[in-house]
Amino acid sequence: MALAKVDSSKKFESKAQGLTADKVFKSASTFKKKTTKIHTKVTFYRLKTLKNNRNPKYPRISAPLRNKLDHYKILKYPLTIESAMKKIEDNNTLVFIVDIRADKKKIKDPMNKMYDIQNKKINTQFRSLLFSGPMVRRRRTLGCRSTMGL
Repeated sequence: MALAKVDSSKKFESKAQGLTADKVFKSASTFKKKTTKIHTKVTFYRLKTLKNNRNPKYPRISAPLRNKLDHYKILKYPLTIESAMKKIEDNNTLVFIVDIRADKKKIKDPMNKMYDIQNKKINTQFRSLLFSGPMVRRRRTLGCRSTMGL
């Protein structure tokens, strides 16, 4: 069997390429040996690793959450006891029974939308575990009384 002849010029080129690659490898600063970190403190702080954003295959909640406190849920009814009527006549203040979870900002919008009341100030007072009684102050309450049926 005869040996295949190898081109000598290709042989030297590959050797030269290997030498240049070796020089680059030795001179590169990225391949230096990593030094160990010396901990001088007693407490060990966990390293901050990469936290990828969530990419779920399907949503875990089947339906979007609905607003449980709509306008009709927030305002229950106007209070019609004698002391509330006195507040309407003397102080221009309306007294309502509202949901316990509603705050002053949530009470303000349904007042305007349902009864067309531009309120000046809202004071809240907790009556029981289920209801809150806001007192809404405005300029003319006698006109609103008829629309609310008081």
